[in-house]
Amino acid sequence: MADKRDYYEVLGVDKSASASEIKKAYYKLAKQYHPDVNPGDAEAEKKFKEINEAYAILSDEDKKAKYDQYGHAAFENGGAGAGYGGFEGFGDFGDIFSSFFGGGFGGSSSSRRNAPQRGDDIYARVTLTFEEAVRGCKKDVTFGRVQKCADCSGSGAKKGTTADTCKKCGGSGQIRVQQRTMLGMMQTMQTCDECRGSGKIIKEPCTNCRGKGYVKISKTISVTIPAGVDNGNNISLRGMGNEGRNGGPAGDLIISVAVKPHEVFERDGSDIYCEVPINYWEAVLGDEIEIPTLDGKEKFTIPEGTQTGTTFTLKGKGITRVNSTYRGNLYIIVKVDVPKNLNTKQKELLKQLAESYGDKVKTKRESFLKKFGDLFK
Repeated sequence: MADKRDYYEVLGVDKSASASEIKKAYYKLAKQYHPDVNPGDAEAEKKFKEINEAYAILSDEDKKAKYDQYGHAAFENGGAGAGYGGFEGFGDFGDIFSSFFGGGFGGSSSSRRNAPQRGDDIYARVTLTFEEAVRGCKKDVTFGRVQKCADCSGSGAKKGTTADTCKKCGGSGQIRVQQRTMLGMMQTMQTCDECRGSGKIIKEPCTNCRGKGYVKISKTISVTIPAGVDNGNNISLRGMGNEGRNGGPAGDLIISVAVKPHEVFERDGSDIYCEVPINYWEAVLGDEIEIPTLDGKEKFTIPEGTQTGTTFTLKGKGITRVNSTYRGNLYIIVKVDVPKNLNTKQKELLKQLAESYGDKVKTKRESFLKKFGDLFK
């Protein structure tokens, strides 16, 4: 056996490597050189066989000890290491190949096939006005749902009849198949071609569901929309999704909320913003004006000398958070409307006002321009 490579070298691990490290190295290499991944590649097949041979020895505590002491000579002439050419007796192989090739080397796949399965979630969409989202409302939502056929109660068999257990697979839905490979005889589990994995044979299918046991129906329910929902929020109704299989629970109905924009208010979470126009005289002299809020119109005092863009905060006048007592703020942003198309008398009065104001505006502008000029020195 002088031509054989060192098993540790084959797997790319040190002699001191732990069992988990050896298994991890084997898993990686076996996946890389597996014939199913490299069809027709003779070199890959050769490496794959070498990798399996190395792992068959190093994964067994007794054989590994003999190999560490005597090397390849410990397994010459049908010695202690004989039998590693196939998969019989090596439970790890079945688990490993099942994990990345989907194959089955035991009965676990069939047991999972017939185990309770949760139904799929259903997704629906509801569109709300700004007011409906803020205050909450009720909405009818229509969606398609998969559920047990009422005629056959989910059996798939015509009313008054029953489904028979598949004789080929014994009701498991899978059959064991033996295949001869370069590594020896391999046993795999495949979906039963007689019952197509259901484990049952239906001689007289239900006319309503055509033997499937489940039907898709259109369903409409009234949904309570909580106050404060926002655009993009989801409302989940547990158990309203597609019905489960084999006694499994139903999925959920997930409703996506879309909110139409408002003409006056702009929303940011629980806060709302509103741009309020005021005239020149209200900005200069100050005044009491009406402003919109979620609770209706309210009086608000604009202080004299208010500049355009000034923001006023009304705490607790925003939107109430979903399932909370917290309420956001209302922000009023003032926009001064400068008068246009003045007549001669109005212009003269403004000139007199400007003259009475003196050089205050001019002084401020000169100060501003000086700061602007200092930036470029």
